[in-house]
Amino acid sequence: MQTFRDLIAANKRNSILLVVIFVLFTTLVFLVIGLAILAYVIPDAIGTMDVVHAFVAGLVAFGIALLLAWLGYSSGDGMVLAVSGARAIQHRDDPELFNVVEEMAIAAGVPMPRVFLIDDTATNAFATGRDPKHAAVAITRGLRMKLTRDELQGVMAHEMAHIRNFDIRLMLLLAVLVGAIVMLADLFMRILWYGGGRSRRSRDDKGGGLIVVVLMIVAIILAIIAPILAQLIQLAVSRQREYLADASAVEFTRYPLGLANALRKIDADPEVLETANRGTAHLYIANPIKKFEARASSMFSSHPPIKDRIARLEALAR
Repeated sequence: MQTFRDLIAANKRNSILLVVIFVLFTTLVFLVIGLAILAYVIPDAIGTMDVVHAFVAGLVAFGIALLLAWLGYSSGDGMVLAVSGARAIQHRDDPELFNVVEEMAIAAGVPMPRVFLIDDTATNAFATGRDPKHAAVAITRGLRMKLTRDELQGVMAHEMAHIRNFDIRLMLLLAVLVGAIVMLADLFMRILWYGGGRSRRSRDDKGGGLIVVVLMIVAIILAIIAPILAQLIQLAVSRQREYLADASAVEFTRYPLGLANALRKIDADPEVLETANRGTAHLYIANPIKKFEARASSMFSSHPPIKDRIARLEALAR
């Protein structure tokens, strides 16, 4: 039977493999779409490109993917916290919250993370950071006001699990790489949409050739499929880690109903978290964009169904 230590070790190995695959996938997307944009702007460029130039283009695309991964690793948490409207608070601002966070950090065996408050009446929370030594937890004012101490312990234990399991690092890297793919695909489609006839005539006049046509078709297909595929992978990874974080939270608190009751309150709250978006939704303890979650099938959801999570926790309590 696998222990939590085995699960965490497997989680780290899978995370490294997934990031490597994602970096290579990002490289492919940047290379193909980048060359397509170049062919669209300068039709002769592709026809005169030799093996050396193609190799250099591949290295540039790989370098960009690595740079994006590094930015996600080094400063992605600051971006996420800023986008989420989270502000740092001190112990004197909320002693009970800090005490609970410290208790759960000790139970999880991780350093005390920074604590942030999101000034929104919606009910949610998330953890972020590149590793346990540089982690942060954030909770909305709405959730903080509605939870009992046991429920607050359950929520913070769940977030500590993400920190201990190194989910926070993977989610940061995936958020940055997926965001980059989406933005590049959007840029390419905008160039095609607004550049239409003039560029088409230019390619015909200068003899762009079959290579350019094939490249453009592949780039268009990739621009449509790549963002969808990247987000599906991101969502599937997020769902898998939510179940493990719930189970780890029970390990820390020894009280499954604390988290179960907190999730029940979150599920009953109809409010949409205004500062959340589809790029950061996977970080939260529950999908903050409820109008999308209600219409989404399990494949397109960033989280497992809350009712399923509650049922599993209640089963552990029994």
